[in-house]
Amino acid sequence: MRILFAIQGTGNGHLSRARDVYPELIKYGDVDVLISGIQVDVDVPFPVKYRLYGMSFIFGSRGGVDIWKTAKKLKLFKLIKDIRSLPIEDYDLVVNDFEPVSAWACKMKGKPCIGLSHQAAVLAENAPRPEKGDLKGELVLKYYAPVTAAYGFHFKEYTENIFTPVIRKEVRDMQPTDEGHYTVYLPAYDDNTMVQHLSHFENVQWQVFSKHNKEPFSFKNVHIQPIENKAFIKSMASSTGVLCGAGFEGPAEALQLGKKVMVVPMQQQYEQQCNAAGAAELGVPVIKQLSKKYYDDIQSWLENDERINVDFPDRIAEIVHKLVAEHAPQALAAVKPA
Repeated sequence: MRILFAIQGTGNGHLSRARDVYPELIKYGDVDVLISGIQVDVDVPFPVKYRLYGMSFIFGSRGGVDIWKTAKKLKLFKLIKDIRSLPIEDYDLVVNDFEPVSAWACKMKGKPCIGLSHQAAVLAENAPRPEKGDLKGELVLKYYAPVTAAYGFHFKEYTENIFTPVIRKEVRDMQPTDEGHYTVYLPAYDDNTMVQHLSHFENVQWQVFSKHNKEPFSFKNVHIQPIENKAFIKSMASSTGVLCGAGFEGPAEALQLGKKVMVVPMQQQYEQQCNAAGAAELGVPVIKQLSKKYYDDIQSWLENDERINVDFPDRIAEIVHKLVAEHAPQALAAVKPA
């Protein structure tokens, strides 16, 4: 059986999750991987057949999506060409993690597209929403990468076919320690903004992973370094706490490691506002932006040593088996005994 595994390349969460999904998919057939997007910071340990430009949201420098840059980077004719030329009919099963090219290729050619993503869970009826609704945001989540069936991941199992987060094996295998620093990943803020605000908390050592700089540097107690998967996991596992965006996988992994977590949802990004609402339900402190207005909240979080106990069991093999059994049962006969 031929399987297409299509992955969104904006942000790091989709590719991080793919590291554990891919080994399960290859049990059921020959898997080709498609990645689209232009804001990828992590490598994947498996072959990629299609690397497409796709349709990416561009992170700004002050805490939100840069709408102008997003529009400027959009190559609509290329997107349409890629959708039309993708040989989607060659595949028996299309598994899609919020990837638009393959999703729309399936829709145009009347082929089933099976969503396996966090966004599928965000759209669920019982999933948390921010107090202020956002119809435009809901429509983007629904139509950016439309699917015919959905399996989702969220902080809780809000309804059928929603499961708790996929925690990468390399994170699960880490033995957490506490070396006293705080790990930071806020890709929507530039380095100067983070230095300006984080250096205010003089007694804290901040290890910041940045999308905006290729060379490490330090200013007072703020240490900036480019994003690198192993270095980030090591920093997070040995930290006291993690200050991060509300991108789902990052907070989930930090909670799994038993760390204090504070999230700063990206502005003008509805999915992150929904994620923040879900994190708040767990008891995770949320601030609207990194600014002087929230210094007291940050200081309170730094002084408070309360941890949130979570249970995110490793169920990815079971979930992929369920997906295949329901949408490509012919592949089950090809599975080799473990």
